[in-house]
Amino acid sequence: MDGTADSGAPGARQQNAAPGGLRPLTSALVLFGLALLLGTLSVLVMLPAAQYLRSFQDGERAPATLHTSGSCMLGRCQVKIFEADGRTVVADLPVGSGGGKNSVGTPMIVLYQADDPQVAVREDDAGGGGAAALTVMSGGAALLFLVLSGVALRRATVARRPDARPDSAGRAAA
Repeated sequence: MDGTADSGAPGARQQNAAPGGLRPLTSALVLFGLALLLGTLSVLVMLPAAQYLRSFQDGERAPATLHTSGSCMLGRCQVKIFEADGRTVVADLPVGSGGGKNSVGTPMIVLYQADDPQVAVREDDAGGGGAAALTVMSGGAALLFLVLSGVALRRATVARRPDARPDSAGRAAA
């Protein structure tokens, strides 16, 4: 109950974590899981979002107002386009859009495809820069966590070797 397991027997396995901390192998697996999660976010969500936003660069321009505010980066905003094919349209802003801090009724210029005015992109977001920046940031964080998981895994393997364990006087056994 003091943080060690089978502490008296020779060759017994001991826990290598501080009281209340994670074991080195567990921390390596957690860091590797975070690396996979952030890498997946970068490659499967943000990179396609940046490419999709860039596809609107040749779209039709129209004045619009923010109709529904929220987390625009997650695709939870809508704009009201005043003139799209002679009618008023409420269009969704796709994942990766900016402008979430704007209040409802904020005027802006949007781009939309003539064949599908139900989806529009703020003119400022048509380059895909915000989504591309998040792609790079989450990809960099994934690499950082991957390196940290490698370091933690190395610590776990070194700690498991019998010659690396300190003897009762605190010196490494030779």
